[in-house]
Amino acid sequence: MYKILAAKSAVYRLAIYALLIGIIVFSGCSSSKQVTRVDADTTIDLSGRWNDTDSRMVADEIIGDCLTHPWINNHGISAGGKPVVIVGGIRNKSMEHIAVATFISDIERAFINSGKVRTVASSSERGEIREERADQGEFAALETVKRMGREQGADYMMTGEINTIEDREGGDQVVFYQTDLTLTNIETNEKIWIGQKKIKKFIGRGKFKP
Repeated sequence: MYKILAAKSAVYRLAIYALLIGIIVFSGCSSSKQVTRVDADTTIDLSGRWNDTDSRMVADEIIGDCLTHPWINNHGISAGGKPVVIVGGIRNKSMEHIAVATFISDIERAFINSGKVRTVASSSERGEIREERADQGEFAALETVKRMGREQGADYMMTGEINTIEDREGGDQVVFYQTDLTLTNIETNEKIWIGQKKIKKFIGRGKFKP
């Protein structure tokens, strides 16, 4: 009788162990992530926060507007040639993290791709380039050394900031982004262009219809 009970107990334990292992395996399978590669230009809004699409869209539209204003023709008349622009500080004054460095890169890309202006390196980038020139002066072949004092000075600097306003009610949220950029004549401190781009996003349960 004792052997029968012991055998039944062993069977029960095995069944429990098998059940626990099955639960663990099933849980692992059900929680596994599926990764799908998508085109980099695809618009995907998961959280509703500022993302790569916003950065690219704002840069393209606001620089497109900048390059259609009279300042660029006025520069050609007074100075001749393409204006030289440097992108300075873009401040994130919003309530969330925004990859400002990526936004600055998008702005520089929009300037360069337009073919209408010349864009020079930022102050942080210039430091690394100057170190390279100094290193060349000591170690590179003489005929390949790049000379000091030949940097292209910028005519204009672009600066700006990104602000947000949030409105919440229950589980719904509206996020308003405002990007303001200013182009300033470096020699005279004259503001020659001010641009603005606004984005409004509704984040909720799908009840809102524009």
